[in-house]
Amino acid sequence: MAFDDTFRLSAHAVITDEAGGILTLKATYGQRSWGLPGGALEPGETIHDAIAREVREELGCAVVVGPLTGVYYHAAYRSQAFIFRCQLAAGSVISLSDEHDAWQYTPVAELSSVQRHRVDDCLSFDGIVRSAAF
Repeated sequence: MAFDDTFRLSAHAVITDEAGGILTLKATYGQRSWGLPGGALEPGETIHDAIAREVREELGCAVVVGPLTGVYYHAAYRSQAFIFRCQLAAGSVISLSDEHDAWQYTPVAELSSVQRHRVDDCLSFDGIVRSAAF
């Protein structure tokens, strides 16, 4: 990789409900796919600042940021995704931004293979940050 080459960085939250479902959002852009809350880091922003900001922007509420559980490379997007275990702050009420038009708690088995890999690593976190390339 040359010094001037660039690639994207993003941070995403794995948030569960009492039944073990994973909070996913349906995008209003692109392929309108379902995904984890989160998004791209802004210049000068830390990964911790980014996940707190992205969740606040997308869900309209605060998140308690837990451990970084994995870092995953996606060749199709030339992107590294940082995955955090998070919880919604007490008393949170979800209010979606214009970037998403629906949310739900999705069973892990119904996630895409890439999402399922990242979420499984997150839910079985043992103190070792995992990584993989897709």
